[in-house]
Amino acid sequence: MGLVSLCMDTSSELIHSLLPIFLASVLGASMLTVGLIEGVAEATALILRVFSGALSDYIGKRKLLTVVGYGIAAITKPLFPLAESVGLVFAARFTDRIGKGIRGAPRDALIADISPPAIRGASYGLRQSLDTIGAFAGPLLAIAFMALMANNIRAVLWIATIPAFVAVVVLIVGVKEPDSRSVSGEAPFRSPIHLADLLSVGATYWWLVLLAAVLALARFSEAFLLLRAENVGLELKFVPIVFVVMNVAYALSSYPAGALSDRVSRTSVIGVGCIALVAADVVLAVASGAWVVMIGAALWGLHLGLTQGLLAAVVADNTPSGLRGTAFGVFNLVSGIGVLLASVIAGVLWDQLGPAATFLAGAGVAIVALAGLAIAGNRPAVA
Repeated sequence: MGLVSLCMDTSSELIHSLLPIFLASVLGASMLTVGLIEGVAEATALILRVFSGALSDYIGKRKLLTVVGYGIAAITKPLFPLAESVGLVFAARFTDRIGKGIRGAPRDALIADISPPAIRGASYGLRQSLDTIGAFAGPLLAIAFMALMANNIRAVLWIATIPAFVAVVVLIVGVKEPDSRSVSGEAPFRSPIHLADLLSVGATYWWLVLLAAVLALARFSEAFLLLRAENVGLELKFVPIVFVVMNVAYALSSYPAGALSDRVSRTSVIGVGCIALVAADVVLAVASGAWVVMIGAALWGLHLGLTQGLLAAVVADNTPSGLRGTAFGVFNLVSGIGVLLASVIAGVLWDQLGPAATFLAGAGVAIVALAGLAIAGNRPAVA
């Protein structure tokens, strides 16, 4: 699953590292439009997970839905270089994220199914690290091919289609799902459609859902990091290096953070990640040159490495196998709403008050999330 994520993220981030600039510079989109496209796209991916996760619990087949999700994402990649309007870019991004939404919760639940509980944090961290290696390989390829192809963005976007289809082949051939519908001696898979089932998961899970929603409000689309780099004067062909820096920090921190969380409180590690997000936002708010933006991007990546895999691990820790897909889905549904609101608000603030206001607002909400985490850390049921 890590190799699949590596290949698909190489494709996605190659596109994503150029797309905001393509929208703003080539197609003339406003910051609000960029924020709306990114917000709707990412929210769609997160919201759809509730349905795919519930379905994977019902049928007891995680891999099938995961293949469908990755397949849809691969098929949509050629739409980006073909786009002649903001509308087609929106449609391509929206469909691509539908694929991500379908695969997300079943994939996360599958990792929990095949990972021994004692190393579950490390397992999520490993997949996240490989995913993030792809996330900085993509921007590196974007920089290289933009130089080779004289800033021909459309030609570079065509190259992104190749690793996407490789990912689907690796998934079909290399990933094996547990044969039994009962995982690790837990209750067998069953229909998760009753509200009482989710309510029975417990208060810790719902507290985590609330916390994730606030954190999502603090973490708007990373497209704004690219736009900030261009805003301070970084040349177009070098803008993708922002994603390289961010994702190197993300990749280097994800697995160690996951492994550490198997030995200490996961909430402590997530708390450090929230502090990193506050620092990133402040640095990006005051940035006056490209190097300062790179520091902010590295801190942003550190935040992701210290939080994303561990939030998934905490969900897995606090949910039974038979409801795990649904639990991941609901968790991401709430996060998706937060991401949509955050990206739209970020675009409005940028257009009306400038980039500093966007990042300072993010820092303020991150501080609220950190306070909520401190309260959660005092609850005995939190892993």
